[in-house]
Amino acid sequence: MADANQNEQDVQKLDITVDVQEKSSCERHVKIEIPREEVDRYFDKEYAELQTTQAIPGFRPGKAPRKLIEKRFRKDVVGRVKYALVSDAIAQVGQDESLTPISEPDLNFGAVTIPESGPFVFEYNIEVRPKFDVPNWKGLKIEKPVREFTDKDVDAAVERIRAAEATLVDKDAPAEVDDYIVTKLVFTHNGEVLSQADNETIRVRPVLSFHDCKISDFGALMTGAKPGDVIKTQVKLDGDHPDEKLRGETVDATFEITGVKSAVLPEIDEAFLHHIGGFKNIGDFRDAVLESLERQFEHERSKSYRRQIAEALTKDANWDLPPKLLMSQAARELARARYELISAGFDEAQIQQNLNFLRQNSYATTRQALKEHFVFESIAEDQNLTVEEHEVELEIAKIAAQSGESPRHVRNTIERTGQTDVIYNQIIERKVINLILQEAEYVEKPYVDSSNVDEEAALDRGVVKSNESDIPEVTEEEAKEAAREAAEGKR
Repeated sequence: MADANQNEQDVQKLDITVDVQEKSSCERHVKIEIPREEVDRYFDKEYAELQTTQAIPGFRPGKAPRKLIEKRFRKDVVGRVKYALVSDAIAQVGQDESLTPISEPDLNFGAVTIPESGPFVFEYNIEVRPKFDVPNWKGLKIEKPVREFTDKDVDAAVERIRAAEATLVDKDAPAEVDDYIVTKLVFTHNGEVLSQADNETIRVRPVLSFHDCKISDFGALMTGAKPGDVIKTQVKLDGDHPDEKLRGETVDATFEITGVKSAVLPEIDEAFLHHIGGFKNIGDFRDAVLESLERQFEHERSKSYRRQIAEALTKDANWDLPPKLLMSQAARELARARYELISAGFDEAQIQQNLNFLRQNSYATTRQALKEHFVFESIAEDQNLTVEEHEVELEIAKIAAQSGESPRHVRNTIERTGQTDVIYNQIIERKVINLILQEAEYVEKPYVDSSNVDEEAALDRGVVKSNESDIPEVTEEEAKEAAREAAEGKR
């Protein structure tokens, strides 16, 4: 009977007073008041347990006076009771008030104290999913892009692969499109240096993109450049740049040319085919390139489906999303995009170009992505869709296969950077989209390739120097671990 009473006490709800104030669609300020009787109940539970488990000199187990137990263990018990009360109360509020958190509570736990007498009161802010009805997702009309790849498409992809493996050699003549410039690069605003690089090698393409802007006439600027030239231009930063003072501002860019190089493409011979993927002949290589193009197209088609579904289901989602929430989620969206692009088989240049586009439109893309996530999550809950651990393992294996790393190394990196829930969200949203597509009506439409992969060079840096990387770099130890695993795999 005693065990049954103890279990009943363990699951007993707190008798609390809760005041929830709506600061915005996604922000709540919560004030919780816990009566003294409830506080004492938690203390009694802790002290009762200590009386039975702690050995006190001079007393048989379970016979030490309560006051002696309190005096000896008071400090530890206060900490445990505070943690238990705060955790249980916040969890109960989430259930009773139907709050779906999208971040951890903003609470200074160290500043919270339990008074010697009277009620225990504490407050916190929390970001939650806005309340809305699950939209009608059945029977959507979806355009289905269709495309047939030709030998010309394969030829272009092969040239991109050769370019990625090219050897750069000094060139005596001025730079032309598809050459490379070596430059000292400086960005300033009102005389203040925002960032600089002493030895940047950049391919001359019509457009040059950074994390936070583009130089749309880069090819024209650099055509004819030679060592010793100083080329100046101006760029306009994004309107939603992370640095509020610089949003929409014009920045001075100076390129001090120190060298011009041309690319010597490798011959497609036996050594190249072995190096690029162990292919026996050029036919196998081209077949693999075609397969990669088709996989990338499937990714683009999936993006089209997702975009159409999202536009239809979020057209009435006029929620006020606070800037702080958008900033905290922007890096997560970049990480998710990177994993998706790797899984789809895109090369590093294409990945960098896509990520720069997302960075340049970070607030807009994150705002839309959050709205989509809220809607997809609500449908998943309504349809009881969940993610199994073996599905996470499969997703990690796909990323590992495309990135050339071991699954264990990929998982370690994901866990180290706190991106585990990115993988979960990716899987659950895919399940929701597949469910919606099963009930959709399709209309085929020829695919129009609007990408400019052969028109843009993308640098993995911002015009404004950032103190933090949105996608953390792999540490030296992790790199060594990956090398060890690769060697073990070859053995």
